[in-house]
Amino acid sequence: MNITDYILNEIKPLQLNSSAKTAIKVFDNFPASHLIVVEKKVILGCFSQDDLHNIANETSELAQHSHLLNFFSANEKTSVLALFKIFSENDTNLIPVLNVDKEYMGYYQLSDVLEFFCTEPFMLEKSENLVLEKLESAYSMSEIAQIVESNNGKLLGMYLSKKEQDIVQVTLNIRTEDLQEIMHTCRRYNYKIISMHENDLYAEDLKSRADYLRKYLEI
Repeated sequence: MNITDYILNEIKPLQLNSSAKTAIKVFDNFPASHLIVVEKKVILGCFSQDDLHNIANETSELAQHSHLLNFFSANEKTSVLALFKIFSENDTNLIPVLNVDKEYMGYYQLSDVLEFFCTEPFMLEKSENLVLEKLESAYSMSEIAQIVESNNGKLLGMYLSKKEQDIVQVTLNIRTEDLQEIMHTCRRYNYKIISMHENDLYAEDLKSRADYLRKYLEI
């Protein structure tokens, strides 16, 4: 199935001559964060639910509040990861979709895009997730890939999952029979293992040493 199969038209777009009251009624009937405004297949922007609920005169036309319009959209070739970025940057659960002629086609809904993403091989493949941490200036995607593959692992995916000042965390999706060896090699290259894993011998050893030291100090 293609992501474009998830384009919806259940919520009909508004026009600038629609009233604020009409828009608010649509919000009452659908769990949407934004409503799309279209004129002759051309998207003019989106009104957020909060902005429309703050309009004092509900009988006024949306044209009087065009300064509140937000513009964001996707096209037929926008990738799933790019869609997630649009959802996040605009704090929305709905994205208008345009065709190659920039005409309005419909919209994507966040829940549907998440459902589609969960059917991707990246998510369905039997694998292990590993989160590494290192200085941004010191980490290398190619080095991480080499560590995984040199230990007979298969790197299915990798992304930057956290960044604070000069420290970054990288999340890996790995198919492997021996995660211990990969973690051991990562530590040799000064990567800190952030994720918790059963049978992590290094972590168990540190815990044992800490327990021993605690008992020694209590004597």
